[in-house]
Amino acid sequence: MTYHPKSDFIRIMMERGFLADCTDYQGLDDALINGAVPAYIGYDATAKSLHVGHLMNIMVLRWLQKCGGKPITLMGGGTTKVGDPSFRSDERPLLDNAAIDANIAGMQQVFEKYLSYGDGDSDAIMLNNAEWLDNLNYLEFLRDIGRHFSVNRMLSFESVKSRLDREQSLSFLEFNYMILQAYDFLELNRRYGCLLQMGGSDQWGNIVNGIDLTRRVLDQEIFGLTTPLLTTSDGRKMGKSQGGAIWLNGDMLSPYEFWQFWRNTTDADTGKFLKIFTELPVEECDRLGALEGSDINAAKIILANEVTTLLHGAVAAKNAEATAREVFEKGGVGDDLPTLTLTAADIGDGISIVQLIVKSGLAGSGKEAKRLITENGARYNDEPLTDAGLMVDAATLATPIKLSAGKKRHALVQLG
Repeated sequence: MTYHPKSDFIRIMMERGFLADCTDYQGLDDALINGAVPAYIGYDATAKSLHVGHLMNIMVLRWLQKCGGKPITLMGGGTTKVGDPSFRSDERPLLDNAAIDANIAGMQQVFEKYLSYGDGDSDAIMLNNAEWLDNLNYLEFLRDIGRHFSVNRMLSFESVKSRLDREQSLSFLEFNYMILQAYDFLELNRRYGCLLQMGGSDQWGNIVNGIDLTRRVLDQEIFGLTTPLLTTSDGRKMGKSQGGAIWLNGDMLSPYEFWQFWRNTTDADTGKFLKIFTELPVEECDRLGALEGSDINAAKIILANEVTTLLHGAVAAKNAEATAREVFEKGGVGDDLPTLTLTAADIGDGISIVQLIVKSGLAGSGKEAKRLITENGARYNDEPLTDAGLMVDAATLATPIKLSAGKKRHALVQLG
C-alpha cells in the first residue's frame, strides 16, 4: 500500500525498511503527532544476553524515542515461565526464578546502551510482566479474560497451525502463552497508557489478540506494528554465524568479534543493514550500499564501526578496526583478537591442535575442526595447517600462537 505519513516515526520506519505491517496506519499516525505515544516490545528472558536477532527491534525503540515517543521494554519475567511457541518445533526448556532474574539482569545492560531511561515524557521505562502475571487468580482470570478468546480462532493462527500441521505436540501450557501476551497489552494500557505494541511479523497474531482483548475489556483503541523477519541475501536467518549466536553482551562475544560479524556482511546486504542498524542518513546508506568491487569494503567498515559504536562505544570500534587492519592487511596478530588462555594444567603433557581450534571457538566440534584442516581451511601462525594430529605443549605456548579458520576468523592461544 502507499501511505504518506505525517509523523516522523512512521516515515522513518518506512524509509529505513523497518515496517512490515500496521493494524491502523491513520489512527497510529494521528496518535503519534498528538503527543508522546507509549509503545512496548516484549522480551522473554531465555538467555543472559540479547543477540543480533533482537537488534532491529531495539533500533525501532531507539527511533521511537528520538521521535518523541515513550519506549517500554517489557521483560517477560512471567511469560518466560510458559514459553512462546510461535514458529517453534518444540517446547522451550522451563527456567526457574533465579535463572530468569539473572537473564533479565544481563539483558538490561544492552537496553541502557540504546535508550535513555527516566521519568520524563519520552524517557524509556523497563517493566517486568511478573508484576501482574505472578499473582493472577486462575478462576478469575478464566472468567474475566479467558471468555474473550475463541479456541477456533487461536487454532487458525499460523504460529499454532504450522506446529499442528506437522503433527508436533503443542502443550496446554504453551497454548496459554498468547492469552498472557494479550493480557500484557491490556495491563500496559490500563497501568501506563500504552497505545502500541511492536514486534517481529511472527508476533502479528499475538499483537492482534491484545488489541482485541483491550477493546473488549477496556473499550480502548490501541495499535500494533510489526517489523519484517530479517534474512540475509542468501536466505539465512539474520544473526547466526559459524560460531553460533551473535550476542550483544561484551562478556559473551568480544567487541572485536561483533565488529567482524558486520565487516563480513555480504555486498548485497550492506545498504539494507546500514539503514536498519545505523543512524546514517538514508541517502548516505543508499550511496554506500551501491558501491562495487573493493569500494564496498569501505562501506562495510563504516557499517561495522557505526553498529559497534552504538553498542560498545567509539573506542571499542576503533580498536576493533585497528586489530582487523593488523591481522588482515599486515599479517600481524592485533591486540583485540579473541584470546584463549590456558593453564599448564589444561595443557598437561600436550593438547591437540583440534582441541585448541574447538576451545578457541573457531569450530563447533572436533569433527568440524578436523574437516577444516583436511580441507585446507586452517592456519597456524598464518601458515597452512595440514596435520590434524599435531600436539602442542606448554613450551610452544610460551609465545602466543595465532589460529585461523578461513580468511576472516582468527584467535590467539596463550599460556596464562
